[in-house]
Amino acid sequence: MNWEEVRNYVNQYGRLRDVQFAAYELYARRHNLTAKELFVLDILWFSPDGCLQTDICERLSATKQTISAIIKKFLRKGYVTLTESETDRRNKIIRFTSEGISYVEKIIPPAAKAEIDAMNQMSGEDIAELVRLTTLFSQHMKEKFEEL
Repeated sequence: MNWEEVRNYVNQYGRLRDVQFAAYELYARRHNLTAKELFVLDILWFSPDGCLQTDICERLSATKQTISAIIKKFLRKGYVTLTESETDRRNKIIRFTSEGISYVEKIIPPAAKAEIDAMNQMSGEDIAELVRLTTLFSQHMKEKFEEL
């Protein structure tokens, strides 16, 4: 395939990725959140024993400062608590408070259901192929950007 053909596919893929991200962004805004804040809540929701800030940074490829600011916002609102990790006192375990659970259960479970329902409209083979190809492309992208 020549460069121009590949470039057209890159553009098509980019537009599709933008549509997906816009869906998250619009949903987050309806709840007075940013997409990054929504993603943090999602990670915490699916980590019933709590989650380390470093794990969230790694998962979202975000800086410690960005995630720290988000966590501080949720701390001020009373949605999360921080406790020292037994293995590393510099690391804090983030957990929802009961108020945080009440707040987030109206946001994250419906979003997770929408994702599952959207994917469930595809065949099992198509889902597996989507994940396989996205994994492959993501690995190549990571490698190429690390070379820059």
